[in-house]
Amino acid sequence: MMSRATSTPLDDIEFLARSEHRVAVLDALADRPRSRVALRRETGASSSTIGRALRAFEERNWIRRTGKRYETTQLGAFVAAGLRELIDRLETERKLRDTWEWLPNEESGFTVEMAADAVVTVASVDAPYRPVNRFASLFEETDEFRFVGFDIALLEPCKDELRERVLEGMRTEIIDPPSVARYILATYGEHCAGPLESGNLTVRVHDDLPPYGISLFDDRVAVSCADRRSGAVQLLLDTDAPTTREWAESAFERCRHESRPLTLESVSE
Repeated sequence: MMSRATSTPLDDIEFLARSEHRVAVLDALADRPRSRVALRRETGASSSTIGRALRAFEERNWIRRTGKRYETTQLGAFVAAGLRELIDRLETERKLRDTWEWLPNEESGFTVEMAADAVVTVASVDAPYRPVNRFASLFEETDEFRFVGFDIALLEPCKDELRERVLEGMRTEIIDPPSVARYILATYGEHCAGPLESGNLTVRVHDDLPPYGISLFDDRVAVSCADRRSGAVQLLLDTDAPTTREWAESAFERCRHESRPLTLESVSE
């Protein structure tokens, strides 16, 4: 066994990572004192596994025993908090690993932390409309909806539901590139007439929008990303995190300030 004098912090990380039960035991004791029986019940570990973990934690001064119950020392609580943060970070990284290239870049102000508690819905071969379905479920529960972007593939499949929600009173503002607005008017002119006449729908156009969509609902915000070659929606990330809300509000207002109202002239070639 490696002596404490020659061990490194990485050795302690390896010690914890080699057994998920060690992590679970330390995390449980950082929450509140527990007995061996309670630890076995809550972690599913065997009595011998619990015993070995507790002895190793005591050797490191991470826990202390009072009667039949164990609790973390300040050192143990410090380690448990750092370990939990590391696990949370890695869970976020794994969630975003295959989709990060589609999300807003650093220059936009978007950060990994903004996605930490997000619901990430990714399209697959078996379920290509999964992000679209998630998106539709979000605007069904909102009284105000704002969108900026050019994701025809996101809005077009939901055109009937979106129309009904606008006619029911959902206040909606959409900022599109002129080419998208032109396509929508040419393809769904009659479909859009009622919502535009209702006064609940405002459409503006912008000549230089970012390559993703931003949706703002009453309680959540979403970022949508499409494959630039196929146009298909690949990802919808939605969250109620205040920092992400602040970023989305700022991005929307900036685009709105630079946009112009929809007119026949504004979408002409």
